[in-house]
Amino acid sequence: MKRETLTISTSSGKTDIATEIAVTPAEQEIGLMFRTSIGDNDGMLFVYGKPHVITMWMHNTYVPLDMVFMARDGTVSRIEAEAEPLSDRVISSATAAAAVLELKAGTARRIGLKAGDHIESPALHAAAP
Repeated sequence: MKRETLTISTSSGKTDIATEIAVTPAEQEIGLMFRTSIGDNDGMLFVYGKPHVITMWMHNTYVPLDMVFMARDGTVSRIEAEAEPLSDRVISSATAAAAVLELKAGTARRIGLKAGDHIESPALHAAAP
């Protein structure tokens, strides 16, 4: 998987996150499944070609995660905090989104991330239709 550092901007400041980029269906299907840890400033960015209602789950995912849904321009639309490991519960973006950033659970709270904040990532622009 391709890697990049993205920047999250909140009212508290900026945070760099080392991300793996999941673009292909195969990469997106596996995501962070089967991993037993994730670093405090690490994540995985799922990028989709066309904005749509995105659904995720935690099947075979052993670590709790924060899921950050965003628009193509990087504006955060919704955060699912502390998603339960190994759960098959469907987690939805609720509205059309272009990407999802998965972070170690508690990261969104720790950095003060809220809906309306911004994420800068070259991968978001590269995947624009």
